Amino acid sequence: MKRLAALLLAAVLAGCAGDADSVGDASVRVYLLRDGGGTVRPVRRDVDEATSRAALNELLEVASSQEAGELGATSGIPEGSSVDVFSLEGDTATVALTTELGDDGLAQVVFTLTQFPSVRSVDIQGGTFSRATFESTYTPSILVESPLPFEAISSPLRATGTANTFEANFQYELTDSDGRVIAENFVTATSGTGTRGTFEFTVPFELDGDGTLIVFESSAKDGSGINIAEIPLRFES
Repeated sequence: MKRLAALLLAAVLAGCAGDADSVGDASVRVYLLRDGGGTVRPVRRDVDEATSRAALNELLEVASSQEAGELGATSGIPEGSSVDVFSLEGDTATVALTTELGDDGLAQVVFTLTQFPSVRSVDIQGGTFSRATFESTYTPSILVESPLPFEAISSPLRATGTANTFEANFQYELTDSDGRVIAENFVTATSGTGTRGTFEFTVPFELDGDGTLIVFESSAKDGSGINIAEIPLRFES
């Protein structure tokens, strides 16, 4: 009996170890480029198992017609690229692709893989890179990592991400399909003014249908919205 219990425990532990690289449900974030380039923009992709290798495979797929058409999303990774080498050792992923990447493509790979707690850095093209490597160049001032574009959201909306804004402050609006503002407020991240911080906020709402989460800073010069990011969503109250 003791031997059977030990075998069952070993099987459970082995199963847990195999899941060390997975996150959440069977979906992953893939980091494309927003507005034809410049900074990364995460989108959701459904996968059989939420692993870093699955996320990398999805990253190498071209942007969908919805991602390209409605978000203006592109990729710095050449079409037709495939994985030649992929391994995980400690908290470092080693990757070799069949094509050479520029800095924008490297940033996409690093952001996509480091969404997983098991990956802190990526060895690729002769260098070792972390998110910090590309933060100042390829991260928008306000990076919303949840919710992701086109997701169905029930009340209350919970938004998370990182930001580097003046005095750590920014604003959000929820709008309906006609652009009418149904909720708005200020957010303060954990840090700002040159240091990227994290943020989390929740928004209760009563709306069914398409809408948008808009985040932005207010210009110190004239109060207009700057560093704007829009995330189209499907609201289900």
